[in-house]
Amino acid sequence: MQIYFSPEVFTPYFHVLNVVNQNQKAVGYLTFLMDEKKMYVFGHLQDKGVSEDFKDLIKPYIQGMSKTKEDMEVYSYISCGGEKLDINSEEESDTGEKDG
Repeated sequence: MQIYFSPEVFTPYFHVLNVVNQNQKAVGYLTFLMDEKKMYVFGHLQDKGVSEDFKDLIKPYIQGMSKTKEDMEVYSYISCGGEKLDINSEEESDTGEKDG
């Protein structure tokens, strides 16, 4: 199954992205809440079978969003099939991302 982002709501302070499959059926979401120096990322995907694809889709998006403001701290909680999904191989990545 292939998955894609489908933007739902965009404001300067938050973004809501649906995660859809190739049939445009919603299978998850990704939400960004932004403050002056902090960004909170919450996401969920229903199907564990595409968790690696979900990681590959999320990581560059978070990295790009974290560059919008200097010294942005990123806190995230991403789950897949009801279990926490570790999107970093380390506790903290180059973007300053922290699991919350």
